[in-house]
Amino acid sequence: MPVSLTLNGAPLSLNVPDEKPLLWAIREDANLTGTKFGCGIAMCGACTVHVNGEATRTCVLPCSAVAGKEVTTIEGITAKGLNAVQQAWIEMQVPQCGYCQSGFIMAVTALLDKNPNPSDAEVESAITNLCRCGTYPAMRKAIKRAVELKKGGAK
Repeated sequence: MPVSLTLNGAPLSLNVPDEKPLLWAIREDANLTGTKFGCGIAMCGACTVHVNGEATRTCVLPCSAVAGKEVTTIEGITAKGLNAVQQAWIEMQVPQCGYCQSGFIMAVTALLDKNPNPSDAEVESAITNLCRCGTYPAMRKAIKRAVELKKGGAK
């Protein structure tokens, strides 16, 4: 049975099994490859997108769970130009291999949309994604920079 949702602002009907993980529907059926597969057990966060504005790990989330919902991928936030998080990521030269970065950017964007000035403890609590390269110090600086950019009027 088709699953209807809104993907990056556009209505979409996916003719996929209800239990197909959203990650694979995004990558295979919608042909958007910015969202990555990492662990397959919703632990690493490489597959993070926004579902109704919430950072959500999609590798174990069945398509049926997003019927009627708004899903935004890394391509969806980039379509409007770089947001403050993406700008900060570039300024702070965060990525090494870059594989996990779309998931981190989605998680941080969701956090800052809800809490525009999080404490270090709030960041640590909310952002539980994993980076195999260990770029956490650069990410912490980039998150602080993104807060500054958002205060200055960046998206």
